[in-house]
Amino acid sequence: MAAPETQGAVSRLGEEGGGSSSGGGSVGYEGEYGVPEVQEVCLPFSKSGSAADRWSDSGSPSDSGDCILEPLSLPESPGGTTTLEGSPSVPCIFCEEHFPVAEHDKLLKHMIIEHKIVIADVKLVADFQRYILYWKKRFTEQPITDFCSVIRINSTAPLEEQDNYFLLCDVLPEDRVLREELQKQKLKEILEQQQQERNDTNFHGVCMFCSEEFLGNRSLLLNHMAREHAFNIGLPDNIVNCNEFLCTLQKKLDNLQCLYCERTFRDKNTLKDHMRKKQHRRINPKNREYDRFYVINYLELGKSWEEVQLEDDRDLLDHQEDDWSDWEEHPLSAVCLFCEKQAETIEKLYVHMEDAHEFDILKIKSELGLNFYQQVKLVNFIRRQVHQCKCYGCHIKFKSKADLRAHMEEAKHTSLLPERKTWDQLQYYFPTYENDTLLCTLSDSESDLTAQEQSENVPVISEDTSKLHALKQSSILNRLLLQECLKN
Repeated sequence: MAAPETQGAVSRLGEEGGGSSSGGGSVGYEGEYGVPEVQEVCLPFSKSGSAADRWSDSGSPSDSGDCILEPLSLPESPGGTTTLEGSPSVPCIFCEEHFPVAEHDKLLKHMIIEHKIVIADVKLVADFQRYILYWKKRFTEQPITDFCSVIRINSTAPLEEQDNYFLLCDVLPEDRVLREELQKQKLKEILEQQQQERNDTNFHGVCMFCSEEFLGNRSLLLNHMAREHAFNIGLPDNIVNCNEFLCTLQKKLDNLQCLYCERTFRDKNTLKDHMRKKQHRRINPKNREYDRFYVINYLELGKSWEEVQLEDDRDLLDHQEDDWSDWEEHPLSAVCLFCEKQAETIEKLYVHMEDAHEFDILKIKSELGLNFYQQVKLVNFIRRQVHQCKCYGCHIKFKSKADLRAHMEEAKHTSLLPERKTWDQLQYYFPTYENDTLLCTLSDSESDLTAQEQSENVPVISEDTSKLHALKQSSILNRLLLQECLKN
């Protein structure tokens, strides 16, 4: 099956303190643990059937009732330990030794030396604590040889010098399913955390470069550092656990360490000059410590953002010569400013808004002389007011959009626009709805361009025609005509 690959993985573990499992990744920890050269590998075959036999093709538990997903909820500690979910420590699979979650390398070293078990590709395990607790319970139910590859070392040596090691990796279907389910659960938790941070209006942060304080949403601080200090760690919506991320970066700066090259300097001024002159106001993309703060790194099991991005680029290259002759474009539906009415063409939508709501956008555009950008701001302003159930004519707030619509139609406030300075603001450049098709149909007409040119009052200075004869004599056309005549 995968014996040669597994044998190579553990033999390299003895030489380098790391290796790869059947999936081609590393074993996942560093250091010399004293594992001798591997001579023989035996893959597990359970007496009661392999792990795959307990699962149907759809990935659900079979009729035997042995559900391997049940421990993922961890209602109580499996294996009789006192460690519960969320505990800061992780128990050994075989004994009562506990190690801090942040120091799982010590646990792995302990299990290799004391219990002779190797876990492959630890870095691909999304939730190390749940993974260990799950296998601690399973090993109390069946022998370890039902799950692990048995690796006999020094098989040519005397019997007393021979020993068996056990390799737990995703060659085992049960282990693979467990890792995938842990990854899905982790992604769900990360997305929930990201959504909470995006909606959080109680964020408080201080700029790392100018010490300016920011209250409200985290995007205020991140956008400030990108705009004012050219320090861009990515779009706010792509980041998760933002407070921990900022604390990690601040700690590095407090330790006088450059965020990009990670060199340490003697004082703060030297560090600031270095980061400014070398343009090192960015994080080190090769530092895997930052991966956990970007949502993209949780999307696929065992793949970093670079690998996901590379696959996307390959897909583009593979499909760039596809035939698009059979492409059929679906008509875009624009939505009314005041109700949920949709129309396939902008002309039909304009007619609807004029008939149903007495709002003539073309007339308003003409009377106010609105250019394209002013139309965008007006549409976004109205969208936002309606979304907040607030009448922009009398500033009364209602409980629902239906109540607002009834009021505006009865009081004829739909066409009662506030002063230009109220809606002609920079904040309304940003769309209220990301998929607002109405914004894509706005345009400048010829009359708009003419009105705009007139409003700019650009002076036009004409030529002095009072001495027309002298102008003709000095014209460059005379020389051009003379040269043409000489050629002929």
